[in-house]
Amino acid sequence: MMMNKIKLFCLPYAGGSAVLYNQWKDYLEPYIELRPIELAGRGKRIADPLYDNIDAMINDVYEQIAKEIEHEPYLLFGHSLGGVVAYEVAQKIKQNGLPDPLNLIISGREAPHVTRTDKKKYHLMSTDELKCKVIALGGTSPEFFKYPELMNLFLPLLRNDLKLIENYTHSAEITPLTCDITLFFGKEDDLTEEQCYGWSQYTQANFQLHYLEGGHFFLISEQEKITTIINRVCKESLITYL
Repeated sequence: MMMNKIKLFCLPYAGGSAVLYNQWKDYLEPYIELRPIELAGRGKRIADPLYDNIDAMINDVYEQIAKEIEHEPYLLFGHSLGGVVAYEVAQKIKQNGLPDPLNLIISGREAPHVTRTDKKKYHLMSTDELKCKVIALGGTSPEFFKYPELMNLFLPLLRNDLKLIENYTHSAEITPLTCDITLFFGKEDDLTEEQCYGWSQYTQANFQLHYLEGGHFFLISEQEKITTIINRVCKESLITYL
């Protein structure tokens, strides 16, 4: 069956670049148009000033995609920080009367209303402590920190991203979206099942939770499984859309 085109907008995690998602091209079905969204201060936007607050990040992403979503089916995907931004962008899209995504895919992030008293403020840590935490999470090779010029670019960006997400608060009232929500959850991440299932309150439609092997950065190690599920989600979403 010939499938219509569908766009997949992907948002990175704290300190990350959307370039990561280019690796997915080998796994995604040809009718899925991969659209990694680069945030300020990284990749091709490395010269752009860092965001002062998370609302500025949300507005920037919204402005990048608003014209593209008016007449074409699409999905939003975000990992960790990117998951929160994807959710808030979906809310902004709804408020502005544009078409909802067919599916909001959240990866490695608890529901917005969940209060985590067990987590330290990473952005307030010393440089050495932050480096150790980043290496322990598995998203950055220890070899990376041997290059001072890379560290001088990466650490201020990471610290700023962490400050934005660690100071993020969700409004007391949950306004459910009309699109389906799909959640990816690493079995060895520090999230509980209850914290993840909290996302089910944010949709009036269907909610699916997928457990994957690995810790917080299962996004990197399990990309083939992730994209297999995304292929299925896109197909099911398009069939419903059409």
